[in-house]
Order: sequence, then C-alpha cells, then structure tokens
Amino acid sequence: MNQFLNKLSPSITNMIRMDHTHVLATFHQYEVDTPPKTKQALAKTVCLALEIHAQLEEEIFYPALREAQSDNAVLDKSVPEHDEMRTLIARLRTLDPTDPEHDRVFMSLMRAVMHHVADEETTLLPQAELGLADRLNELGAKMTKRRLELTAPHAGEIAANTVRTMPASSMALAAGALLMGGYMLKQTFRHRRHMG
Repeated sequence: MNQFLNKLSPSITNMIRMDHTHVLATFHQYEVDTPPKTKQALAKTVCLALEIHAQLEEEIFYPALREAQSDNAVLDKSVPEHDEMRTLIARLRTLDPTDPEHDRVFMSLMRAVMHHVADEETTLLPQAELGLADRLNELGAKMTKRRLELTAPHAGEIAANTVRTMPASSMALAAGALLMGGYMLKQTFRHRRHMG
C-alpha cells in the first residue's frame, strides 16, 4: 500500500516547485495601493505558506539531500536563509497593513524569498533529481502527509485569507455560477416532478 501511495504522490521536487509558484503568485497580488485588509490577508497567506514550506524542507528534503550529498554549499546556506525569512515574517506580523513599514518589510521578504527560490530551482532541485531519483515520490508522499499535519490547525485561517484575497470579479463569477447551478437544479427537479 505504501508503494502505491508513493507512486501516486508528486515528487518532492515538484511539490517544492508548486510551493514556490504559490508563494510567488501571492506575492505578485500585493501592491502598495491594495486595500489594507487584502494586504493583511496576502501577508498572512505568504507567511504561513513560507513557515510550513521551510519546516517541510528542514524536516524532510534537506536531510535527504544532505545524506546523498554531504558537501553542498547551497544547502549549507538554506537554513540560514529560512531563519532570515522567519525574522522578516515575525516583524511583518507586528505591523499594521496601513503602516508604510508593512510594505517595506513585505518587499524585503519577497526579495529574500526570490533569491532563495532561485538557488533551489537552479541548483538544489536538479541535484536532488539526480541524487535522490529513486526516492523522489517516497519523499513526496512523506512531505504530503506532514503538510496535512501542519496545515490542519490553520484550515480556517487559510480559508478566510483565501476569500479576502480573491478579486471581487472572481467572487461575483463564483456567486453567479452557484446561483445558476441552483436555478438549473431547481428546474431539473420541477421537470422531474411534472414528468413523474
């Protein structure tokens, strides 16, 4: 059963790439003139995603890569880069989104993350795909399980922040789709009642 789950799971390197894509896409939604509540939700989304991502890498990915390659300069600086991000995250959480310092700290976090992502995408992930080729899915399954454990206590916060960061046009479209779906179901049940 474990081998079956390992085959179904994305590889650990693809999961890390997906995390990078998610955080960078969220960063790009943040603009200086974004409403304060949206800024705060975007910042909270990024902070939580980065904290979980860093913990997953430190618990699962980095030890596996270190085992395969004991001497790796990029890997050596990865945890200190995570620590720098954690410092910026802690500072960001103390700031009101209307404070100009909030924008500055958020942009500093963005720069630090982009530098870190570039190192991982161009060096560590390709090295892992060579050095850990036979374990990538197994490690991906392990990371998936651990991610579920780490995100479960934050499910409500994640959902609330997602709604707060969703553009009004997307929310209107979703509401319209729900209304249309409800109308169509109602019509289907009416039709069946008259036919039956």
